[in-house]
Amino acid sequence: MEADLLALYPALRRVQPSLQQIERSAPLLQVPNGQLLFEENAPCQGFPLVLQGEVKVSRNSGDGRSIELYRVVPGEICLVSSACLFRQQPLTGRGVSVGPTTLRMIDPASFAHWLDDSAFRDSILGLFSDRLADLTSLIDAVAFSRLDQRLAAALLGHGPEVATTHQRLADEIGTVREMVTRLLKRFEGEGWVALSRERIRILDSAALRAHSSERSRP
Repeated sequence: MEADLLALYPALRRVQPSLQQIERSAPLLQVPNGQLLFEENAPCQGFPLVLQGEVKVSRNSGDGRSIELYRVVPGEICLVSSACLFRQQPLTGRGVSVGPTTLRMIDPASFAHWLDDSAFRDSILGLFSDRLADLTSLIDAVAFSRLDQRLAAALLGHGPEVATTHQRLADEIGTVREMVTRLLKRFEGEGWVALSRERIRILDSAALRAHSSERSRP
């Protein structure tokens, strides 16, 4: 597994302490789908390095709504965890595994030592910049796109049938389940989709695509 991590995160080749030296403080974790890995406003327990699977990072509002910020796949970093460790502040998001996931949680002390290595520090800052660009795109979508456009976009790219729930779609686009249900009924009335239990069949992907990119009306 150490070789796998080095292949995914080559900047770890020269860090001290080495992966082998911190094996006891950063054991390999194999978690099932839906496992809570970290929670908003909690202290950061470490820096996750994902080998397999993925971690969904989201934020929750006081009224129970949730919005997905990004996902961490093998070779990528968690912006929320790294920011927390940089500033020594509570976490600003929650992380949940998506499917069976294998990762190593690097303890905060080792992460701080690794930042002394210029190759690792430059790699983290580069990945940090990439992740920030993703978040900027998300902010643009939430701030400047209509909810129906975001939903239309969320339905695309999954093939002719989307296996999901109204709640999961609501979490993805940052709204409540009732609003997603209402919009899907409207899409069904337009002949764009056909709805069934935890299944959405795409009948007119061209119409959804056109709607998702339609210029927002004031």
